[in-house]
Amino acid sequence: MISNFSFLLFIQEMIIINKTGFNPYLPSWEYIPDAEPYVFNDRVYVYGSHDKFNGHVYCLNNYVTWSAPVDDLTDWKYEGVIYEKTDDPLNPDGSMCLYAPDVTEGPDGRYYLYYVLDKVPVVSVAVSDTPAGKFEFYGYVKDQNGELLGERDSDEPQFDPGVLREGNKTYLYTGFCSKGDLSRSGAMATVLGEDMLTIIEDTVFVLPSDTNSEGTGFEGYEFFEAPSIRKIGQVYYLIYSSISMHELCYATSDYPTKDFVYQGVIISNNDMHIDSYKPDDKPMYYGGNNHGSIIQIQNDWFIFYHRHTNGSNFSRQGCLEEIIINDDGTITQVEMTSCGPNRKPFKGTGEFPAYIACNLLHEDENPYTGDLWMDSHFPKITQDGKDGDQEPGYIMNMTHSSTAGFKYFDCQDIKRVKIKVRGYCKGVFEVKTQWNSEPLGEIEVGFTNVWTEYESEIVIPDGLQSLYFTYNGNGRPSLASFSLEQ
Repeated sequence: MISNFSFLLFIQEMIIINKTGFNPYLPSWEYIPDAEPYVFNDRVYVYGSHDKFNGHVYCLNNYVTWSAPVDDLTDWKYEGVIYEKTDDPLNPDGSMCLYAPDVTEGPDGRYYLYYVLDKVPVVSVAVSDTPAGKFEFYGYVKDQNGELLGERDSDEPQFDPGVLREGNKTYLYTGFCSKGDLSRSGAMATVLGEDMLTIIEDTVFVLPSDTNSEGTGFEGYEFFEAPSIRKIGQVYYLIYSSISMHELCYATSDYPTKDFVYQGVIISNNDMHIDSYKPDDKPMYYGGNNHGSIIQIQNDWFIFYHRHTNGSNFSRQGCLEEIIINDDGTITQVEMTSCGPNRKPFKGTGEFPAYIACNLLHEDENPYTGDLWMDSHFPKITQDGKDGDQEPGYIMNMTHSSTAGFKYFDCQDIKRVKIKVRGYCKGVFEVKTQWNSEPLGEIEVGFTNVWTEYESEIVIPDGLQSLYFTYNGNGRPSLASFSLEQ
């Protein structure tokens, strides 16, 4: 049973986070990657897998969902556990994980949850009367002979289901193709009937893997995983994670199951390909796999994606950015920011938590390594305590050359900057408005085993600014927050 004190802390954390509009958009102790966002009944619901803080593999927790009103993406409400690992008959002991799901509304007005367990090749389905659940097991996707999709002789294993219903048909997209795997062909599409389970049009391949992409137009951006389908007007948009893993790409077609054409990258959790403030091939964050989708909320469009924290692939957090659908239907790649849910720059005064860093750099950085990999030389966003503890996030291991970047702030008359630091260290934090610019000033820090505030008189130029904090010195300080004062 949760104590009254713990409950109050939980509510306080939600209010603080929800009303600031930070990325990540959920509390700093919540780890929901692979987001599929939908608008149901004037609320935005986010369905994803559920990582564990300090987890040793992906997706160790049960499915939960959060929702927000369509007119305020900073006001997220925890809806609770919507489905447990043991709810699937194939997983009575809970030893298998619930991988990335998707949800669609059926022709009967109920909500259908599609997912794959981590050690079986079939697609499971659960159903609920409401978008917030709780969902109950419904069945497995099967053909008209009762054979399960993924187990038939001609099937490839199913993975990462994405769904779109039109009338009495539901289009199911699945697939996983690691680099160089000759046994996998690409992203698959299968059409289901009115019962949301039974195949009425058999599987076809709609996006190529890297082993069969020559001459397709997808070269260098082949399908890896995470297919997600949306329809804008009469055009189908298939969002997916490319073979590079860190980027969400998209392809379009006038048809749901054929003729998809590669269009471009929507976002990269390395911030690669962005050349507005750095070389386009320079990573600005420690990346990894990416999974998410686009959604129209009122009159605007957004991309939901995830980033990697805790020096691991296995503690991922959801972020979002506003995107523009151009007149020709293309989407221009957007950069990662700290203020995505806020939809505008932060007012450039007050205290800001360090875990909202959208850029995190070190002189020995690598774009992607694919496993547990950050040792004590590299900065990482983390938290104290264990999974489920509502502890605020911070940046750990700010060793020499480590840089944390934050975007964007509307600054006016800022003359003093403060930081909260702890750890064995002796050095300075340089304050800059570009990742590689000359510092505006520096703040000296020293050894402290508790969070200690340091400050310096530093003038930030008026107007729209990015802020970067670079540590130069000995040791490995942690950074909890920074404050801007007039």
